[in-house]
Amino acid sequence: MANQESQVMSLPLPPTQYINLFSEENIRRNRTPRPPPPMQDTYSMFGIQYNNEEMIRSLESQNIKRLIPIHFDRRKELKKLNHSLFVNFLDLIDLLIQYPDSPRRTEKIDDLSLLFVHMHHLLNEFRPHQARETLRVMMEMQKRQRVETTTRFKKHLERVRDIVNTAFAVLPEIRDDEFDNTDKVKMEIDTQDSNANNRSDQLDRIMCKIVDAMD
Repeated sequence: MANQESQVMSLPLPPTQYINLFSEENIRRNRTPRPPPPMQDTYSMFGIQYNNEEMIRSLESQNIKRLIPIHFDRRKELKKLNHSLFVNFLDLIDLLIQYPDSPRRTEKIDDLSLLFVHMHHLLNEFRPHQARETLRVMMEMQKRQRVETTTRFKKHLERVRDIVNTAFAVLPEIRDDEFDNTDKVKMEIDTQDSNANNRSDQLDRIMCKIVDAMD
C-alpha cells in the first residue's frame, strides 16, 4: 500500500462541481472550501513539481536527454532540429516499408519524440521575449491612440477659436454718441414717469376732499 502511486487527474473538476460547494447552506454553516494557500518555492500541478523561480523548466530537471549545447543560437538549432525531424521521419517510413517488424522503429519513434520535445522547449524559451514584445506593441498602440486623440482635440480647439474670433469680428461696434442717445431716452422716460406719478397724487387728493365733503 505504501508503494501504491496516487491517482492524479489530468484535468481539474468541472466548474459545476466546484460551484455546488458554495451553496447557501454551506456558506451559512461555513463549510465552503478554503482559498488555496500561498505558493511556496515549489508547487505541484497535475502531479508534477514546479519551481517558482524557474519560469521554464530545464531539460535536466525533467530527466530529458539534452541534444543541444548550453550556449547556442536558437534560430540555428531550431533549423537543425527541423532538418533532423524530416530525416528521422523518412527513416521511419523506410523501416515501416522494408522492415515493419524491426525493433528499430521504436527507437526512431523515441528519437522523433525527443526532437519534438527539444523544439517545444526552445520555442517555450521565446515566451518571455514574446510577452515583452506583446506588451511593447500594446503600449505603442495606446500611445498612438492618445496622440491621435490629442491631435483631434487640438484641431477642434483651433476650430472653436476661429469660430469665436469670427463671431467677435462680426459684432457691430458701439459708438459714444449711441451711449449719449441712450442716456437721453432714459432721462425722458424717467421725466414722463415722474409726471404721471404727480398727476396720480393730485387725483388722490381731490378724491379724498370729495369724500370728506360728503361726510
